[in-house]
Amino acid sequence: MSLSITRNAETHPLTWRLNDDGQPVWFDEYRRQEGYVGVEKALAISPEEVVTQVKDAGLRGRGGAGFPTGVKWSLMPKDESLNVRYMICNADEMEPGTYKDRLLMEQMPHLLVEGMIIAAQAIKAYRGYIFLRGEYVEAAENLRRAIDEAHKAGFLGKNILGSGKDFELFVHTGAGRYICGEETALINSLEGRRANPRAKPPFPAMSGVWGKPTCVNNVESICNVPGILNRGSDWYHGLSASGSDDAGTKLMGFSGMVNNPGVWELPIGTTAREVLEDYAGGMQQGLTLKAWQPGGAGTDFLLPEHLDLPMDFDHIGKAGSRMGTALSLAIDNRINMVSLMRNLEEFFARESCGWCTPCRDGLPWSVKILRAIEKGEGQPGDIETLEYLCRALGPGNTFCAHAPGAVEPLQSAIKFFREEFEAGISGDAINLRAIQGIQPNQL
Repeated sequence: MSLSITRNAETHPLTWRLNDDGQPVWFDEYRRQEGYVGVEKALAISPEEVVTQVKDAGLRGRGGAGFPTGVKWSLMPKDESLNVRYMICNADEMEPGTYKDRLLMEQMPHLLVEGMIIAAQAIKAYRGYIFLRGEYVEAAENLRRAIDEAHKAGFLGKNILGSGKDFELFVHTGAGRYICGEETALINSLEGRRANPRAKPPFPAMSGVWGKPTCVNNVESICNVPGILNRGSDWYHGLSASGSDDAGTKLMGFSGMVNNPGVWELPIGTTAREVLEDYAGGMQQGLTLKAWQPGGAGTDFLLPEHLDLPMDFDHIGKAGSRMGTALSLAIDNRINMVSLMRNLEEFFARESCGWCTPCRDGLPWSVKILRAIEKGEGQPGDIETLEYLCRALGPGNTFCAHAPGAVEPLQSAIKFFREEFEAGISGDAINLRAIQGIQPNQL
């Protein structure tokens, strides 16, 4: 990762403390650099005031969906008798091409721990879990050490800093399933069950872990909270780029055949062109940009003409895609879109939990068709079948968002690069059907 930019506490709340050598920032160093000041301020006010500050700051979820964090906290039940509550951090970062949360957990573990303590204060949770992707071994080790340091310093456990508030925090490593990124599948896995999504309602805020009120937030979302408590909502609003309605900064990046792949903390609303050219160094010599995905494998492709869009939730959404994780993938001019989509759909089909029919059967069906088209053995009507699957597996037709996310890049690939799919339709197959008197539009 490249960090060749000037960072300070006022402009880079997530990364200003990072060491240039990539070594983790441990408790003593973190404490000297305003560490746990947000916790101290949160404990001095009511939980409702903490929720209000985060709501007023306009922090939107950084895991991909962009739901307002403060609003999510406010949905927790007001009934004081429901006093067993859980705060969960979704650290199951398995979206292909995404690596932003790993940076924070490996090098800035105390920032996440502090954010979890504040979040727990806001929703009145007595216990929290960081549900971590099992492959993130170094992140698990660093987080456990940070939790131990915070516990010894009195920021975790019983009667935190004499406030009368209790909070215990644990790291739970998953077994490596993409579906665990869906919050209810994560909850099932945490309970020791098969990682299938749950029906909603009831929502986790009312019935989550072991049937108790639960809130689930992404790593980057939680890591924004200490700065908001420390510096206020007006400051946080002032961090975004001019012209963006969203607040704060965002970890953004580019991977693919660029000169300097990496992740940087930038004002939300920074244009994709600036991220690609000024930070990622542009495309490698001899290559041109053909298309790009704004925020992970499950987002629609955009074209070079979309690079001047601000990287925020609304502008990318209006262009027909989603900002997602804001870790973009550059597709160069050598890449065949059919082969790329076959590779992506194989991943999504393999990672389906199998709970609902459209996802369980529809994704392997798309893989079968894409393999045939890739070999030049596609049949007339195959493209139309893929388009039908994109509709049938879309929002509202499946149990969770896995299948709709899987077909997003497929529908946009067909939209922008249909000729590459048509090139894989077998001429012999077309001639055979013509002889039999079957027209392509009848298939």
